[in-house]
Amino acid sequence: MTALDSKQYKEAERQSWDSVAAGWQKWWEPIERGAEKVSRRLIELAEIKPGSRVLDIATGIGEPAITAAKQVGINGHILATDISSQMLTIGKERAASLGILNVIEFREGDAETIELQSSTFDAVLCRWGLMFLPDLKAGLFNINRSLKEGGHLAASVWAAPVQDTLSDVTMKTVMKETNSPPPPLGTPGPFSLSDENILKNSFLTSGFKDLALERISVSFDFDSPADFTAFILETSGPLLKMITNQTHERRVEIKKAVTEVAKSYADNITGKVRFGNEAILIVGKK
Repeated sequence: MTALDSKQYKEAERQSWDSVAAGWQKWWEPIERGAEKVSRRLIELAEIKPGSRVLDIATGIGEPAITAAKQVGINGHILATDISSQMLTIGKERAASLGILNVIEFREGDAETIELQSSTFDAVLCRWGLMFLPDLKAGLFNINRSLKEGGHLAASVWAAPVQDTLSDVTMKTVMKETNSPPPPLGTPGPFSLSDENILKNSFLTSGFKDLALERISVSFDFDSPADFTAFILETSGPLLKMITNQTHERRVEIKKAVTEVAKSYADNITGKVRFGNEAILIVGKK
């Protein structure tokens, strides 16, 4: 991507995440029930201890920063960064409600350009953020420079689905209903780092060593197909953008179409809907 493309992309990403911040706050509990084990494993892989100084890239509304804050304790420090000011505002409110604002600092910025003091952090975390960077190499170099010698970067990205997943089918359904084109080839997205070789090479060329990869199954559970529909349309910026300019009648029809898709994934007895995928966890050392 050119520099201009990158700038436009980042601004669109910022607006997209801002637009769904309230949705993330609303659906925080089911999201974290599914994702909490990824946060905990990343913290283990990064060898975060009481007193550690930690950077969390793409923290959203505060994870895994908040989980890490409980690990580092009052003598540690977390810098939680994100491109979306709206997401950060909610993260800060959550940290305040938990009484840990003395441990976590929230700062707006993207991984590629945010100013970070060199050799400052014992560990860096990034849960499902790296795959959205338009210049991954620049982001990883910036992260690497901010780490102390021997410090770790632990990150998770989504693996490519082995079959059509509910989120994938939902995206195709809304695109069809709204006549929306797919994103241009090469645009960062949820599965853009699903190739383990590309992922490993990006870490190696950015100065990381002693790489280790593992996979973990992640699932999110909802009480009904209608609940899933509300969740996915309120937390996915791209989907929200597609339906925003539709008439009220069309939005109702689109929601019905998504709910019908979700019904085919519902449990026959309970009616609950589960969707998920594998996450790839990678850790590298400076």
